[in-house]
Amino acid sequence: MRHALVALVEDKPGVLNRVASLFRRRAFNIESLTVGHTEQKGISRMTIVIDSDQTSTERVMAHLYKLVNVLQVADLAKAPSVNRDLALIKVQAEKETRAQLLRIADETGAQVVDSGEKTITVEITGEPDHVDSVIGRLQMLGIIEMVRTGLVSMVRGDEALLLSEAHFDFNSEKKKENQD
Repeated sequence: MRHALVALVEDKPGVLNRVASLFRRRAFNIESLTVGHTEQKGISRMTIVIDSDQTSTERVMAHLYKLVNVLQVADLAKAPSVNRDLALIKVQAEKETRAQLLRIADETGAQVVDSGEKTITVEITGEPDHVDSVIGRLQMLGIIEMVRTGLVSMVRGDEALLLSEAHFDFNSEKKKENQD
């Protein structure tokens, strides 16, 4: 089963390396990893997708909590969540296939972001299954190059994965004490 782990971490050099090393040491394959700033200054959000059973996922979460700069971890696999992936796909677009490519883009909600004499680059954003479906339709036309961002995920509704300033300060002080 795929698990989307969301970790709130201190925005400091070396944090990504420590998290990736943890997965390497435990022989877990990371299917996708996205990292970005949050609405709270000094805190970044990592979305880590792994294919694992529940017991192994819980073990990984426990190990993540042991890392100095990790503030909070949640598994969104069973939570109602909004999941998005983004792909840029450069496709062959000869005169005879250009209209077909533009029709597929229109039908799937893909946006044309660049075009050349023989190629068109489209952007598709959505649930990972939708992105996979669009890629499948474009493969018959000839994909030249493709890149995907990886999953970003957020709990639906009024719930939020947030740290209060007090919680952030408490954990930072506690972790500083553990380093000494």
